[in-house]
Amino acid sequence: MKENLTEAVRALRGRADALLAARVLTADEDWAGAVQRALAVRSAADDVVRAVVHEARRAGATWQVIGDALGVSRQAAFQRYGKPIDPRTGEPMNTTPLAGATDLATTTVEDLAAGRWSRVTAQFDPTMREGLSEDALAAAWAQIIGLSGAFEAHGEPEVSRAGDLTVTDTRLTMEAGDYTARISYRDDHTIAGLYILPADAS
Repeated sequence: MKENLTEAVRALRGRADALLAARVLTADEDWAGAVQRALAVRSAADDVVRAVVHEARRAGATWQVIGDALGVSRQAAFQRYGKPIDPRTGEPMNTTPLAGATDLATTTVEDLAAGRWSRVTAQFDPTMREGLSEDALAAAWAQIIGLSGAFEAHGEPEVSRAGDLTVTDTRLTMEAGDYTARISYRDDHTIAGLYILPADAS
């Protein structure tokens, strides 16, 4: 509703005014406080964008139109701002990714790259444990190495929520190719899915 947009704009204005009021900094000024005020402005601006997106949807704008305006795909726009309804319950779905998912994915990728197979499989949920043994995981990683050479680096995980799972996509750079490690986590931090995809297929 427009009240939500109005409130979001007011909050943004208040945070921007607070930042501007403290813009003349002296040598004794708390720069950490200034950075925090700037982050508050960014957070309030995100709330304004969210409110405008919801207004646009209520007015009939498609996710394609919104995605184009945001410079992302319509799916990425929906994943960030959509309010999906759970077909099992008829209630709004939880769209908030698992807290700490970025760290979880980074640790899992680094364990894979270091050959710590048991540490990875120890995080598997029961279904994953039944379907992918430690030896099979090691063999799959060896196949990637055989195709594209040694692991060199990984990027920052991209995190989204899909139903009951938090899905992380982490770019992997090998000697002769790029991949995406797609790892899905349950809310209890167990791994429900692990795929190494060619970068152009992710």
